[in-house]
Amino acid sequence: MAKRRIFAGERLKALRAERGLNQAAMGDLLGISTSYLSQLEHDDRPLTPVLVERLSRAFPLDWREIGAGEAETRLAALREANADPLFPEPLDAAQLARLAEQQPALADRFIALHEAYRRTGQRLQMVDEALASESGASRLPWEEVRDWFHLAGNYVDPIDRAAEALAARLGGLSPDTDAIEDYLKQALSVSLIYSGQAGLRSYDAEMGHLTIDPGQPVESRRFQLAHQLAALALKDEIAAVVEAARLNSAASRQLLFVGLCNYAAGALLMPYARFRAEARSLRHDIDQLAQRFGTSFEQTCHRLSTLQREDARGVPFFFCRVDMAGNITKRHSATRLQFARFGGACPLWIVHEAVAIPDRILVQLAETPDGVRYVSMAKGLVKPSGSYARSPRRYAVALGCEAEHASEFVYADGLDLASERAATRIGVSCRLCPRPDCDQRAFPPSDRAISVDPDSRSVVPYRLA
Repeated sequence: MAKRRIFAGERLKALRAERGLNQAAMGDLLGISTSYLSQLEHDDRPLTPVLVERLSRAFPLDWREIGAGEAETRLAALREANADPLFPEPLDAAQLARLAEQQPALADRFIALHEAYRRTGQRLQMVDEALASESGASRLPWEEVRDWFHLAGNYVDPIDRAAEALAARLGGLSPDTDAIEDYLKQALSVSLIYSGQAGLRSYDAEMGHLTIDPGQPVESRRFQLAHQLAALALKDEIAAVVEAARLNSAASRQLLFVGLCNYAAGALLMPYARFRAEARSLRHDIDQLAQRFGTSFEQTCHRLSTLQREDARGVPFFFCRVDMAGNITKRHSATRLQFARFGGACPLWIVHEAVAIPDRILVQLAETPDGVRYVSMAKGLVKPSGSYARSPRRYAVALGCEAEHASEFVYADGLDLASERAATRIGVSCRLCPRPDCDQRAFPPSDRAISVDPDSRSVVPYRLA
């Protein structure tokens, strides 16, 4: 079978224009001459496997979005699996291209095997951490729901698409408070009461009364309205997902229903296609995105971490929320970084400093023990309670991506990504971190023995055996 040649002149020119690059700069980026690039852009020459690899590395998000055929899709999946630190000597671009084209069945099985390995590893980690935690092997309902969202990739397609369709019916870039209130009243026969006597939100299903605390920030009030709208208008879609989840207890199923209503509320206020396009154009500037969609900083960060639709993925982000005691109260990762499910995060991570410095954005280049580098943004937030009698909530949120996506992330500007010494060497948590020389270690890793010398003392009173 003759090899399929790939011509992508128009896409190359469009990509160069989007990035504001001339032909010389684009040629330098790809390691080719200006005349060679000109021939590619005029479809006088096809792309080689080496150039496809370089384009995928230089523009990981854009290049993946080409209208790729089956062979290109297979090659992209191979590249992603091949980049796993599991393989100390990954195959080069030409070898991957030959494998994808000459042995497609073997390539597909390798991709499936790697995905199964990754998911099995995540499940085993959940079990190991549950056994090692004080809670024992039985997961609490909130832990079961948290792990369900993690294994779902924090993207729930039927609900996301249903919420996007509902947002389109309400009109505008993002449905405003008036549009949501009108739909609740007219289409769902819900009466609205603004009162602080029934918590943040309370719905009386028998009477059709929805009570919202007016003391909340405007973004929070709008989110509570969107939550109730989703719970009523998308009830069947959400119930179907809960039923298919096969959770172990009624409490877990109820918590999942609430979590999916929150998910749908975010998808309603930040409809997938519109939000993704705006995020790309603004290079994921969270403050600007929040202004355009009328959402809070935290809501915007969380939504960015869910943009994993199969045919239109966003930048793979990790997202978490950390309270004043260092507890991770929200977490999700579409990257190779995985959070510890029990205990706190690494003390060297910038999110802990952000908790103590509200309303200031901190940025960090970090490197995990597997050698992967991440750009992290963290901001401390204070959510007012609306009353002197109740203390405001203080916490920090963090959003980050792997360094290969730094060009898409405005917070990476100014970081020296190439420097060997610029990255902070972090771990997942002390209990899981293998680093033997960390000055901030709180306790030894659970899978390593320690040795103690009574006549010698370093930062910690032991050495890892």
